[in-house]
Amino acid sequence: MIHSPSSTNFSHDQSTCTGILLANLGSPDAPTPAAVRRYLAEFLWDPRVVELPRPLWWLILHGVILRSRPARSARKYQVIWTEEGSPLLAISRRQTAAVAVALQQRCPGPIRVALGMRYGNPSIAAALAELREAGARRLLVLPLYPQYSAVTVASTFDALAAELRRWRWLPDLRLITHYHDDPAYLDALAASIRAARAEQPGERLLFSFHGLPKRNLLAGDPYSCECHKTARLVAERLELEEDRWAVAFQSRFGRAEWVRPYTSELLTAWGKEGLKSVDVVCPGFAADCLETLEEIAVENQETFLAAGGTRYRYIPALNDAPAHIEVLVRLILQHAAGWPEFDSAYDPTAVTAERRTQRDRALAMGATT
Repeated sequence: MIHSPSSTNFSHDQSTCTGILLANLGSPDAPTPAAVRRYLAEFLWDPRVVELPRPLWWLILHGVILRSRPARSARKYQVIWTEEGSPLLAISRRQTAAVAVALQQRCPGPIRVALGMRYGNPSIAAALAELREAGARRLLVLPLYPQYSAVTVASTFDALAAELRRWRWLPDLRLITHYHDDPAYLDALAASIRAARAEQPGERLLFSFHGLPKRNLLAGDPYSCECHKTARLVAERLELEEDRWAVAFQSRFGRAEWVRPYTSELLTAWGKEGLKSVDVVCPGFAADCLETLEEIAVENQETFLAAGGTRYRYIPALNDAPAHIEVLVRLILQHAAGWPEFDSAYDPTAVTAERRTQRDRALAMGATT
């Protein structure tokens, strides 16, 4: 059944625009066990995230994981929580605002930018409702995951489809599935790393990406390949010799084997081998979050120092730095090419006149609005 408020208040002269949806993973509403439990229940129930039979997984999730994990995770969130709330949400909001300003300055037609989180708030459904109310007849979705994975990008599409199936009038839809080898993105990463390492660069640079179960890779998910390509292309820009950098994967969950090497194990091995200093960057994260600010910047630093290292530096994500905003805006302009609001010939006066003409014709044919 279609449940679309716009189906009852449609007007033939309604203003239209292009809607841009920026999407990211999300975070709990508060650093409390109850809020974290709600968030994890939504996140871990996604069949894209855990590919186990639903009855079996329901028993494990509700019988074991959601009884113990929320309290532990809440303590970690408390370490990174700010006055603005979740760092991921605060940064994502700043990114959204900056992208909106940049597009307004460059595009002759009306553009509306909204933020939606795959899990938690603001939801993708809420963001889509905001864009629909603004009259978005064209929709470009940019999941803020440079490297494609079914766990992230395809799951975002699932949420889009679940909401859009309730709409009577679907917008034109374009989805940016990855940008792991986009030159502007690579240049921004390299510049950020170069600036952080300008004084006393670590002996090695570690590119740490979020992990993925090995079975996902064997099933055809290109994620780890795209991670390696990103790291290689950035290392080339930094002119690093092959023995001066490496790729590893963090944030494992469960007992199954994940893509190796694991970040914590590699840092331990480096420390025991006598490596004294290391720089760590996480190119798979468009905004700093629990996995970077607590797991990488705190936990893995302790791991490396305990293994014999003496200096550990986490290089922040690109966040809302101007160079990163420019990357996102360029991606949007590239993928929205051909839509009227992005055309230099767009004439708002002519568009308004055409809408009025269309409404007059519709009224003459019996329409009521």
